[in-house]
Amino acid sequence: MLLYCIRKEAARAGANINLVQSLTCFTSPLLHRAAMSSTQKRSNLDDEKPITRVLFCGPHFPASQNYTREYLEKYPFIQVDDVPLKEVPDHIGNYHLCVVKNMRLDSNVISRAKQMKLIMQYGVGLEGVDIDAATKRGIKVARIPGDATGNAASCAEMAIYLMLGLLRKQNEMQISVKQKKLGVPVGETLLGKTVFIMGFGNIGIDLAKRLKPFGVKIIATKRSWPSNVPVPVPKVPIQNGVVDDLVDKKGSHGDIYEFASDADIVVCCLSLNKETVGIVNKSFISSMKQGALLVNIARGGLLDYEAVMYHLESGHLGGLGIDVAWTEPFDPENPILKFKNVIITPHVAGVTEASYRSMAKVVGDVALQLHAGNPLTGIEFVN
Repeated sequence: MLLYCIRKEAARAGANINLVQSLTCFTSPLLHRAAMSSTQKRSNLDDEKPITRVLFCGPHFPASQNYTREYLEKYPFIQVDDVPLKEVPDHIGNYHLCVVKNMRLDSNVISRAKQMKLIMQYGVGLEGVDIDAATKRGIKVARIPGDATGNAASCAEMAIYLMLGLLRKQNEMQISVKQKKLGVPVGETLLGKTVFIMGFGNIGIDLAKRLKPFGVKIIATKRSWPSNVPVPVPKVPIQNGVVDDLVDKKGSHGDIYEFASDADIVVCCLSLNKETVGIVNKSFISSMKQGALLVNIARGGLLDYEAVMYHLESGHLGGLGIDVAWTEPFDPENPILKFKNVIITPHVAGVTEASYRSMAKVVGDVALQLHAGNPLTGIEFVN
């Protein structure tokens, strides 16, 4: 308004254009401050808009938060943060959705989550979450079903990788390469082996599907098999066109020792809970065949560390392939790594481009649904 009046009076007086321009320059700081003030007000209004905040606990499995951020980058009203594990208790009260990863959320931490609506896993394992404490505070807890995202398939492939690595003596092959030796070591094939899948959920089913073409016998235990259908698992076509069962022999939890004694390879696909913690103990490994292989792509707590060490040292256990450990991150100086027949990978069974992109979409969609107040889809609630 000031500039307009000055220009108007100058024009009436016949002032030249240079004067008017100089007056414009003279008044521009006032206008600039007014414009800045207006912009600041708009910014403050934007800051006051509701923001849905998503917390990823800790630095591990970084692709989870990175892929989720990428998926949500067009939605400024969703904020995705990763917070160091030790700092989660101090900051969890600021968030509406928590992706727990390998953080332990006990009742004390959950009590600080004043705005939390949902605690979920970037995958399926929720053994680190006090579900009862969350339920008491009205917080929903959920996992991402592995069959829909490719996570189960990724884990199944890792199990086969570990099996083949043990059978073909991966560590000894590397030694031979370094020593410029050819034709050693002598390995074994999967062909003709009996594989015991302990825990026949989504991962177990995907593993059985992939093992069948190797010409193995598959035996499996499950807490309970459906009794209303004669064939409780999917069928797959064999090369000659004949349809065959995925599982050659089915059992329950009470049969694990018998099944272990029949198997050349035992694969742990169980979820970790009060009933299964330390289930692969001294008695279990003793019941396994001399020289049989043990593979774990589920949870490290399923295996009794001392029992595993004892049977590796005695030679009773023919090999150990694990993607999960008793303590994580795994200690690279742990004496268990001195054995040539041990293969350890850094908890990457489910960490593939396909599965992590799919799960990022699930988390992103859930965050958007939570923000909009819509029903949450694509996840499996446990409370």
